[in-house]
Amino acid sequence: MKKLVTLLMIAAIVLVVLVLLIQFLPYGHTHTNPPVVKEPNWNSPETRQIAQKACFDCHSNETIWPWYSNIAPMSWLVQRDVDVARSRMNFSDWGRISVEVGEIIEIVSQGEMPPFQYLFMHPGARLSEQEKTRFIDGINATLYRP
Repeated sequence: MKKLVTLLMIAAIVLVVLVLLIQFLPYGHTHTNPPVVKEPNWNSPETRQIAQKACFDCHSNETIWPWYSNIAPMSWLVQRDVDVARSRMNFSDWGRISVEVGEIIEIVSQGEMPPFQYLFMHPGARLSEQEKTRFIDGINATLYRP
């Protein structure tokens, strides 16, 4: 029993040391929000508001970086998610990346966006069925606007 306690103490100390050491790795600590270059020609303020509520933290240059985004290894995950999301679709650099309207509609209507891991920490980003419908209609109108 005493050996087990000693082993658990050593494991806990090693874990704490590792967690402290990974804080010095540079990736995920320097959060930047580049300037907004160009937003879509929104069909309405409501469409933009819904996008801001559910999408902007990852798919724009207006990310609000939560406290845990400064602590590794969470900082690595958050930074990677934002980097990937901005590279696929960025509401702040509209036109740089071509996105299929059907893809946006399918992902939102199937509940794949916002993703579960994001909603776990940001329950306010969850879209009701009415908001999904209004957002999909608004995105359709926005992207097919002259």
